[in-house]
Amino acid sequence: MSFTGKATYTAGSTLPEMAEDVSDIVSIVSPYETPFLDHIGDPQRAAGSTYHEWLEDTLLPNKDVIADSSIDSSSYDTTITVAHGSRFRVGDQLRAEDSGELMLVTGVNGNDLTLIRGYGGTTSENLSNAQVIHILGNAALEGDDAPSVRFTNRIRTGNWTQIFTAAVRVSGSDLAVRKLAVADELDYQKQERLRELLRDLENTVINGAAPASDKQGSASVRRTMHGIIPSITTNVFVPGEDSFPSGALSETQLNLALRMVWENSASRVDTILVNGFQKRKINSFITSTRGYTSKEDTYRDMVSIYESDFGICRVILSRHVPADSVLLLDSSRIDVLPLAGRSFYYKPLASAGDYEAGEVIGEYTLEFRNEMAHGVISGLTTA
Repeated sequence: MSFTGKATYTAGSTLPEMAEDVSDIVSIVSPYETPFLDHIGDPQRAAGSTYHEWLEDTLLPNKDVIADSSIDSSSYDTTITVAHGSRFRVGDQLRAEDSGELMLVTGVNGNDLTLIRGYGGTTSENLSNAQVIHILGNAALEGDDAPSVRFTNRIRTGNWTQIFTAAVRVSGSDLAVRKLAVADELDYQKQERLRELLRDLENTVINGAAPASDKQGSASVRRTMHGIIPSITTNVFVPGEDSFPSGALSETQLNLALRMVWENSASRVDTILVNGFQKRKINSFITSTRGYTSKEDTYRDMVSIYESDFGICRVILSRHVPADSVLLLDSSRIDVLPLAGRSFYYKPLASAGDYEAGEVIGEYTLEFRNEMAHGVISGLTTA
């Protein structure tokens, strides 16, 4: 080619001698992170069936509630009715919630307890319906026969697997042409579909629910796993209900919920899973105590780890948590398991024409052990 002497600024980008300048990077803006799955990590085992089960057990309860609407709070009744009389034995020492009085059980008849009030020189106090009664322990008689056997039964609980799938199809021409920033269109489509399925897996683990009937699935019913939020039934805290403080998320609410989970189980909550709105509320806990000098040029306003008396919790931000909810989780009791041989993989399909086809498939379930070890604050304000 002969020398023209033209400069690039006189040539212009539309002239035939100018090559296109396109970056070799495809930029994706859609969210595809899986912070919660990354936090709990890969499981150490796989599920062996479409219905995955595990065993759970509890100790004998050491507390109950008074179930006697006619109890006379102005006198010191020596007979009270409780919700579960089978939890008590003659010789049990009792203490009512928020009371310094001790009581001794001298008789158990169904749900009716006969008591010695003001035991051990303590002062008798008023009792009320629905008040919690704690069993301190049983005092056996010297030389007495063994008491009747009491025990708990291990229970089997489980969850169904759910199939996640996405189709991939690329024409022969599309495979043949040279692409910008993409070496192989089929591989690129596999990666995109896998990112989408991983995103959907995290969303389902948090929010998904099993069908009301035919949970095993059928030709007309899709098999779906039960997620974390629908699985928590014991420690559900709703602002303004059951004496739980109302209003926007506060440190008082968070600490109360952590304490109640701790009181109800041997759990150590180590994960607080939140959406962006409640994450900002948690960050605001430190606002009043934060201070800066004139030499500092970095403004920090983030809480990544929340330390309380009831656990050291890592605060995880996930788009998939409802904006009005805060999940309090013991991650040691959570696993997301693939069905054996069914972790995400690409399966080529037969081609009936000028194209390559396949699908990305994975089948997973949530093993959510001891739902009482977790909690959720739901119904928080979001404005």
